[in-house]
Amino acid sequence: MVKLKKIQKEDIALYRIPGGLKYSPTGEYLAFQVKRADLEKNEYHSDVWLARGGEAKQATWSIDASVVDWKDEHTLILRRNTKDTKPGTTDLYLLDVRGGEAAPWVTVPFGLGQFKQIDATHYMATGTIRRDDPDAYKDDEETRKKKAEAKKAEEDYHVADELPYWFNGAGYVSGTREAVFALTIDEKGKIDAKRLTAPEFDAGELRVEGRRVYFTGSAFKGQRSLYNKVFVYDADTNKIKTVYGRADHGIGGLFEMGGKLYGFASDMKTYGINQTSDMVRIDESGLSMVYRPEVSLYSSVIGDTAEGGDGHYSDGREYLTFATIRDHNAIFRLRPNRGKVVKDTIWEQDGMLCSMDVTSDSIAVVYQGWDHVAEVFVMDREGKNMQRLTHLNDEALEGRYIAKPNRIDYTSCGMDMRGWVLLPENYSPKKKYPAILDVHGGPRCAYGETFFHEMQYWVAQGFVVFFTNIKGSDGRGDDFADIRGEYGVTDFQNLMDFTDAVLAAYPNIDKKKLCETGGSYGGFMTNWIIGHTDRFCACASQRSISNWVSFSFISDIGKMFGPDQCGAKGMFGEANYEKLWDRSPLKYADRVKTPTLFLHSDEDYRCPLPEGMQMMQALAARGIETRLIVFKGENHELSRSGKPKHRVRRLDEITEWFKRHTR
Repeated sequence: MVKLKKIQKEDIALYRIPGGLKYSPTGEYLAFQVKRADLEKNEYHSDVWLARGGEAKQATWSIDASVVDWKDEHTLILRRNTKDTKPGTTDLYLLDVRGGEAAPWVTVPFGLGQFKQIDATHYMATGTIRRDDPDAYKDDEETRKKKAEAKKAEEDYHVADELPYWFNGAGYVSGTREAVFALTIDEKGKIDAKRLTAPEFDAGELRVEGRRVYFTGSAFKGQRSLYNKVFVYDADTNKIKTVYGRADHGIGGLFEMGGKLYGFASDMKTYGINQTSDMVRIDESGLSMVYRPEVSLYSSVIGDTAEGGDGHYSDGREYLTFATIRDHNAIFRLRPNRGKVVKDTIWEQDGMLCSMDVTSDSIAVVYQGWDHVAEVFVMDREGKNMQRLTHLNDEALEGRYIAKPNRIDYTSCGMDMRGWVLLPENYSPKKKYPAILDVHGGPRCAYGETFFHEMQYWVAQGFVVFFTNIKGSDGRGDDFADIRGEYGVTDFQNLMDFTDAVLAAYPNIDKKKLCETGGSYGGFMTNWIIGHTDRFCACASQRSISNWVSFSFISDIGKMFGPDQCGAKGMFGEANYEKLWDRSPLKYADRVKTPTLFLHSDEDYRCPLPEGMQMMQALAARGIETRLIVFKGENHELSRSGKPKHRVRRLDEITEWFKRHTR
């Protein structure tokens, strides 16, 4: 028998993660970037790859870059990921795919967001501005230098006068806006930029349809709104027209089909801010619902070895989109039919999708199954004949033991539920095993049969790992996902029932050596669990919520998310703190007996550091064994995209905590 190697925590440096799929105009070439972690330098690098004729090869070597778009059939526009030439600017490069290395093209005079081509010399973009200095992009080099020096003199201070004043991954954002720009770039790379939106306007997405450029957004003072409007810019007349001017829906995903404008809109009245958006036709008469999705039209299946990306495509005749069905992804095709839209499923399979682009006869996706890290696959336009294009991670996984998810169906609170168990290599029913329950974030995410590095590492360390999709998870519609005002009720019972089902199916799991962990919503649930049961010998709470009152006033999404999810929507006009406090794990901290590890990042503005600190201190003050690890310079995405050494340290801290309490 060949002895298999174990998954190691440092294997994150071996994985190669593809993303950003972009076909050339004729579909002859497929471009994408491949991200890799560098443990020695504690950073990431991104290389651009090209596929042609069924073969994929690396195309850049001397520049760390990501794919923006195609300029023409043989010229690829790249964004340089390393430090730009001048502060507050963005360097773009051109790569001739017929040969040669990427060369500098143009320096965009602002922090670039989206970048879309209209024709050979005209482009549209979004970029970050400050409302009090909206034309800084026009500054000459000397003025930029003076402003940079003035900014440095103020670097010890943050000034906030609007909400949100910070945002996860972006830092302090008070006073900033995303502006829409029209760009002209001549053959020599000379750029002329013109800001089209007002200083107070905050733009959403751009969609170029011929000479028409649609965009969403709205102006605000004091507080950003969940609602936005729709506008169109005519590239021939240089004029902007309002398409939908009522701020009563959150609108996005704009595209034309059959010569009409469509998008996705939610009024958030039935299921709150997590309500699934309806597909609507947008015209001067308003919004007309043409398709009500039963599931989310994006991928919400999660993993820690894949990167998200665009999962939508439209060619004017039909619309292709990812969908999440219970615990896996599908590709839906939507077509207009007698004033409505009809849907058919052209691809559906266990696992997860992360990025997509489409040509007249092919669909390219990044796909990840249970036994492999993300790779690029290609299928025909009907979703058939799926073929693997890349083998980026074959070497990293060669000879490794990868635990296959063993499905468990169970019933909880009258609902049919599903979960999975990962077993260590050479698992024996005659041997006792410690086990880890892993709870996902969101809560509107979904576990599936997909590779998960942290879980496979725990299996390699001798743990049985089990995980499930409880009420609140995505993939089963809004009713199932809706737990507003019920956090810690049905979802908690689902987890306890699942744990019972796992123990019944695998009676050799040592009931005295059960561990539990989770991050974000999973961190909230960890904090809730330790205050409502002591069946776990150790828990690890990651980027958690402990106090919905404090969370609602300090999180970047707190004003919207906290009251909405706790059924306390009136708290900012009416004192409704009771509902927030009743759903807060901190309220029940005096019941905790479980040794609990807390992990948090000091730049996590989604679930800010005080959330973990409060719960840890409440335990420590009562003499409960506890430990707090604070990761400097990291945010809410630590486990997925934090610095490589920090990701390894995080996994090591959790694993050693569990080992210590299961010896």
